[in-house]
Amino acid sequence: MESKKRRGILDRLNAGEVVVGDGGYVMQLERRGYVKAGHWTPEAAVEHPEAVRQLHREFLRAGANVIQTFTFYCSEDKLEISGNVSNISGAQINEAACDLAREVANEGDALVAGCVSKTPCYVKSHSETKVKAIFKKQMDDFLKKDIDFFIVEFVDHVEEAEWAVEVLKTSSKPVGATLCISPQGDMHGVPPGECAVRLVRAGADIVGINCHLDPLTCIRTVKLMKAGLENAGLKAHLMIQPLGFHTPECNLGGYTSLPEYPFAMETRAMTRWDVHQYAREAYDAGIRYIGGCCGFEPYHIRAIAEEVSAERGFLPPASEKHGLWGAALGMHTKPWVRARAHREYWENLLPASGRPKCPSMATAADDYEK
Repeated sequence: MESKKRRGILDRLNAGEVVVGDGGYVMQLERRGYVKAGHWTPEAAVEHPEAVRQLHREFLRAGANVIQTFTFYCSEDKLEISGNVSNISGAQINEAACDLAREVANEGDALVAGCVSKTPCYVKSHSETKVKAIFKKQMDDFLKKDIDFFIVEFVDHVEEAEWAVEVLKTSSKPVGATLCISPQGDMHGVPPGECAVRLVRAGADIVGINCHLDPLTCIRTVKLMKAGLENAGLKAHLMIQPLGFHTPECNLGGYTSLPEYPFAMETRAMTRWDVHQYAREAYDAGIRYIGGCCGFEPYHIRAIAEEVSAERGFLPPASEKHGLWGAALGMHTKPWVRARAHREYWENLLPASGRPKCPSMATAADDYEK
């Protein structure tokens, strides 16, 4: 299927369709042995393309309409600081990541999103000229590969996101901009509603939240963004790609400030049933681009696709191996397992952690500093 024959991201959203995003890459690939924790750079797109390709395929099979380029933290300044690679350039990673994303997207009806994220340069220099030059360099790499649209992600200062949007809009491609902020606002205290207004005025077609906090918290933040746009008389599509872990602490710095980050997050993992609830609440809030970020595995994306299957009119291929709401358990030999083959059981389950000495919540590092 040629990409030019596909309807674009704005065509789909303008028609009221639900767009299912993909999930998290760096954390998944770290667990699989292809990304080094710490700086989380994406050189695996060049070093181990088979691993990135496989994860793309799993997200596509799970129901994703968008395959994001594996280019998180791929600015030259971040690669230099990380020390993870010395013989691979940002341009090489960007181009390889675009090829992998397009290859897999062409296996279905998916679009390719070229992704840029926050830069060390912003905090270090606060130079608009320098930061914009970094985004421009990345944009040029993506345009050589004719990606379908751009996503600005994992930015916790709205000003830096504005600069990214302003650069990317010069491409004439649609731009989505997602901030990793809490309901309290960005790292400078700019409220979510004001952040949304500034992003749309900078040129963003889609605005929302990604990563850092759990799905229901991120929905709260997107609702505040939506209200800000409405109060300003502005319109934009809404997007959400939250963290795949429970973070009831709702701290300003997100999950990176939690003591379990990054190597002991497993007990906070969302279940597929949690994700059903998230997808429904996101849809009811008017959000039509619904995906996931760190911690979201392919089965989580399948849960999104299954929850909104009535609105989309179809189930994803991965549902061929999944009984909706545990229906396949009805064939189990043990009666107590067969009794779990229905929605009511899973919606009302309170999962145990199996760790009796562990607390249900933690004190985040940024809370200690208050």
